[in-house]
Amino acid sequence: MTDTQLPASMGGAVDLSALAARRDQPPAPERAQGAPGVIVDIGDADFGQIVELSSSVPVIIDIWAEWCGPCKQLSPVLERLIEGYGGRLVLAKVDADQNPQLVQAFNAQSIPTVAAVIGGRPAPLFTGALPEDQVKDVLEQVLAFAEQQGITGRVPVAEDAPADAEPQPEPVPPLHQEAYDAIDAGDLDRAIAAFEKAIAQNPRDTDAIAGLAQVRLLARLRGRSADEIRAAAAAQPQDTEAQLLAADLDLSGGHVEDAFLRLLDLMATLVGDEKQDVRLRLLDHFEIVGLDDPRVNAARRRLTTLLY
Repeated sequence: MTDTQLPASMGGAVDLSALAARRDQPPAPERAQGAPGVIVDIGDADFGQIVELSSSVPVIIDIWAEWCGPCKQLSPVLERLIEGYGGRLVLAKVDADQNPQLVQAFNAQSIPTVAAVIGGRPAPLFTGALPEDQVKDVLEQVLAFAEQQGITGRVPVAEDAPADAEPQPEPVPPLHQEAYDAIDAGDLDRAIAAFEKAIAQNPRDTDAIAGLAQVRLLARLRGRSADEIRAAAAAQPQDTEAQLLAADLDLSGGHVEDAFLRLLDLMATLVGDEKQDVRLRLLDHFEIVGLDDPRVNAARRRLTTLLY
């Protein structure tokens, strides 16, 4: 099956940069065969580094399995093409059998699944083994989108990287690290407290603001099933809390426009404090998706018309 979604609709709903496990700065992902630094094997524990890398160079994710015939057709094509970009793209290979968390994070229903991570945000690209010319077209569009976002870095390739060079990660602010460690331990309340403290110390800490919005969303969905949330929203279309939770579920699943539309349509029917509650939830969702995302800009314009 092929379901190509080009980078113009980038949008994993949740910016993974604040949720990726980064405990004690784990070692760099193991390099796969191919161009050193350009093609790497990653696992569930390595993804935080890939998210950080994506802030300077687009990362293509190849989810494959040893038993998968189409994967064996596609992977060599991806490797050959990405090596040809001279470090402007990185290919991160994920063994689906060994890394269930990454499979779930990218909603990989079948393999091979190919996605991108650009500026900390995941985006589906296609599933199945495409012809080489179509794969190259997708990669070109990923690069074009990344350039629009100001992401134009390049990783060293074999011929220009010193043999003993090691990447030096930027230090993580202590309260951010405390929040990441709490997320890694499943303690969302402690993560919320750490991000709130970081914001109190620096109200312009945009990473902490986005991280707090993300963790609060996870906390609201904790212990609830998708079926339960959807059923309640369908049965109670005028119930603000039911619709707020359904919008959280939409966003967590990558349905950005659905989440925004649900909340904006609901807001149009409300007055007073309930209207304010929906506005605040929308602002949280904007932070999660990214304030420079065109879908946020469109939703913000409608929100303004509903407020005034």
